[in-house]
Amino acid sequence: MINLPEVRGTLTHDKPLSQLTWLRVGGPADVLFQPADLQDLQDFMAALDPDVPVFPLGAGSNLIVRDGGLRAVVIRLGRGFNGIQIDGNRATIGAAMPDGMAARKAADAGLDLTFLRTIPGAIGGAVKMNAGCYGSYVADHLISARVVLRSGEMVTLTPEDLNFAYRHSDLPDDAVLVDAVFEAELGDPAELNARMEAQLAKRDATQPTKDRSAGSTFRNPAGFSSTGRADDVHDLKAWKVIDNAGLRGFSIGGAQMSEKHSNFMINTGDASAHDLESLGEEVRKRVFQNSGIKLEWEIKRVGEPAPQK
Repeated sequence: MINLPEVRGTLTHDKPLSQLTWLRVGGPADVLFQPADLQDLQDFMAALDPDVPVFPLGAGSNLIVRDGGLRAVVIRLGRGFNGIQIDGNRATIGAAMPDGMAARKAADAGLDLTFLRTIPGAIGGAVKMNAGCYGSYVADHLISARVVLRSGEMVTLTPEDLNFAYRHSDLPDDAVLVDAVFEAELGDPAELNARMEAQLAKRDATQPTKDRSAGSTFRNPAGFSSTGRADDVHDLKAWKVIDNAGLRGFSIGGAQMSEKHSNFMINTGDASAHDLESLGEEVRKRVFQNSGIKLEWEIKRVGEPAPQK
């Protein structure tokens, strides 16, 4: 049993993480902590035994938690961490705010963060993964981010500190991002909202948005140079090399590479985390055999496998 500090938020032991991930798989976390506010989070991090690992969990959109669960304190931000404040061409957005909601609220205020509209997940994960779409990326807009370190100290990080690359930043895995400041061009709210509606229609026509998925499974093989910015993008796409290997619709157990978009892995209803990860590894192996290209996971995989029976 982990010796836990007193909190004003909520502590839940043996929380099934399948309830908190988009793919609906995953064993239990030792503890789930939902802080009441920023001070509660800082006090908890400072008082927790430094040998106890912590794992910040956002919307659970880009994640496979293995069937044995996580031997850690999982920290999930909620109310109090999902606001937005707009001042001129800058927006300060809470880490727990869904990306799509942030885009809508910014657009209503005449601020163009429309690239966030179709990205699954929340702002914290978007910053950590340098999320992007339609030629714009977090790296192109981020001014700063506030994070609570494992020590409980809160620091402000710049893009230089985060060292953005393609689908990557140097944000420590055990640091909890609480909010971020974005800068963007001003625009007409009606035009921005119309653009997002068009983006949603395009997404729904080409991606399995009605299925249980976690967004793109693999990174585009040569997507970016070291900067991770939009002007470095190349044309080689993960879905294309998967198609070339004949793997559109390929399945293992209840896990399948979508027929609609072959770089989307879906839970058809009864997949385990083992099914999903095994499918991904088999796709990686067959793509390499077919083309010599090594696909890299975009979905994060964490935790332990299920205990042997």
